[in-house]
Amino acid sequence: MGRVFIVTGAANGIGFACARRLLEDGHRVVLADIDKIRGQQAIKDLGFGIEEALFVECDISRKLEVHNLIAESLAAFGHIDGLINNAGIVVKGGALDLSEDDFDHVIATNLKGSFLVSKAVASYFVSEIENREDRSRLTDRPYSIVNMSSINDTVAIPEYLAYTVSKGGLLQLTKSMALELATYGIRVNAIGPGSVKTDMLANVASDGLDKIYSRTPLGRLALPDEIAGVAAFLLGEDSSYITGQCIYVDGGRLALNYTMPKQKSIEDT
Repeated sequence: MGRVFIVTGAANGIGFACARRLLEDGHRVVLADIDKIRGQQAIKDLGFGIEEALFVECDISRKLEVHNLIAESLAAFGHIDGLINNAGIVVKGGALDLSEDDFDHVIATNLKGSFLVSKAVASYFVSEIENREDRSRLTDRPYSIVNMSSINDTVAIPEYLAYTVSKGGLLQLTKSMALELATYGIRVNAIGPGSVKTDMLANVASDGLDKIYSRTPLGRLALPDEIAGVAAFLLGEDSSYITGQCIYVDGGRLALNYTMPKQKSIEDT
């Protein structure tokens, strides 16, 4: 039997794709999401039995619910090997019009929530490591945390201030935890997607997509499965010497300092 991973925000989009990839790779997965109906449907859509996949309703911004997530994961599968912090929300608004409540809500989910789940999972990892008789071989059970950041941890969108701030904080959370946990052999990394073909972009107008294509050298949106592949890599042994890093899956966007000419995209076909 494979390893055990928790994926937050797993009811749809990138989180669902990550859960599916890990299950197809032979691992067991705990899908966590605040949306109970969509989460239960996700389990059905995946088509794996209760021995492989479990859904736990969880608001990651609430410490008690995070505690319950860990407890239910351990009760079902006996141990935890890794985490994908994917849950996140977007609220539109800049410095002049964003409400305090909306700012707090985004930060509580995207940044505080990721901190709470990471802390709980990392504490479990450290406890397991410290209880080993032989700590000289820390790679026997390679523990790993992957945070779903964004290219907006580096570049900014003024009308999505809270989201941008939360992702910048998440990048620093990744680096700080990676340094702290390196002595235990626990790795912490992040993924910085560009524009991904998910529900979040489903209602973007055609002129909005043209803007995205114009600043994306590959000329298309990423597919959730492409992000999931990188997450699987960062959780696996092939990335065993990578920690404190963010891999940007952005179609070349951060490397670009001008716009691309419009080209025919696969989304247009």
